[in-house]
Amino acid sequence: MAQNRIFSPRILLFSVLIWALNAASAEMVVRLSPRNGKPCFSSTFSRIFEASKNGIFQLDNGLAETPQMGWNSWNFFACNINETVIKETADALISTGLAALGYVYVNIDDCWSAAERNPEGQLVPDPKTFPSGIKALADYVHDKGLKLGIYSDAGIFTCQVRPGSLYHEKEDAELFASWGVDYLKYDNCYNLGIKPEERYPPMRDALNATGRTIFYSLCEWGVDDPALWAGKVGNSWRTTDDINDSWVSMTTIADLNNKWAAYAGPGGWNDPDMLEVGNGGMTYQEYRAHFSIWALMKAPLLIGCDVRNMTAETLELLSNAEVIAVNQDSLGVQGRRVHSSGTDGLQAGLGRTIVGTQLGCCPVEPMLKSCNRHC
Repeated sequence: MAQNRIFSPRILLFSVLIWALNAASAEMVVRLSPRNGKPCFSSTFSRIFEASKNGIFQLDNGLAETPQMGWNSWNFFACNINETVIKETADALISTGLAALGYVYVNIDDCWSAAERNPEGQLVPDPKTFPSGIKALADYVHDKGLKLGIYSDAGIFTCQVRPGSLYHEKEDAELFASWGVDYLKYDNCYNLGIKPEERYPPMRDALNATGRTIFYSLCEWGVDDPALWAGKVGNSWRTTDDINDSWVSMTTIADLNNKWAAYAGPGGWNDPDMLEVGNGGMTYQEYRAHFSIWALMKAPLLIGCDVRNMTAETLELLSNAEVIAVNQDSLGVQGRRVHSSGTDGLQAGLGRTIVGTQLGCCPVEPMLKSCNRHC
């Protein structure tokens, strides 16, 4: 199978990726697109970005200058987590080289806490699965140069009916900070019908008041169009419902997330949910498209598989440094769909980077012949 080929002239301003949302064949051919040192795209493409709201609304807490990268427990483990899994995952991020590529957040999702708060009203880790406590786990992760993330909910319960943080924002934020937590994913279940614009800012303020810099990830599912208001609240915001490990789910979510491209930028990112790469529900070619689209969309790159036991192919995809570089480009402009062709699903996406112009094709028959390899 052909390897991705990427060439990055330093003097150019635009990056274009054309991908096919039908992965019958997914050979990625990425090549230069300039003619005579100039991008071969019309001024229409430039105007797309001139109208962008990029960088206007983002929360300035010093975080998320580029989309977050790391791992999250939910997609593979769901509630079947414990401190051993988290430690072994941290070890695997180091041993596989993923941490060196930027995957530094080790994020515990739902089910880490006991079913009830303690008599003092504090959240407590489940003593059966996290007997050493979260602080000890944070220390373990920090000793490896990584960062620990945790989960709570802007409701009275989490989605798995553990205690939520609604009306407990101050004490929970202080607790997370005392444990050394670096990241909070904040979900949307059991919210009493209160608008998210009212429920999410109190945790932002509580986190800021701790004096510890904590990445704030809003998991509001896109219900109230968070791209319109969450830039002043958090560092990323979910724009869609949960992803599942299928081609239909992934491409549907990509289309929904595309709508909000203008609102992403350094400090705050649209979040189409975690990566499913390596979980077995899609083909290698489909996972390659999934990872490439997430990179172009400046989506968080949060691995959702079991990195302790992933295949060589999965590691190859997740380790593609040139695709990661598109995602982590400092200009921070989210790529967006600019063309869709016919029932075969060929779609074109445009993204601007600071380093150069790139054009990629995932050719799908009968589109293969029409994919100009010599722009």
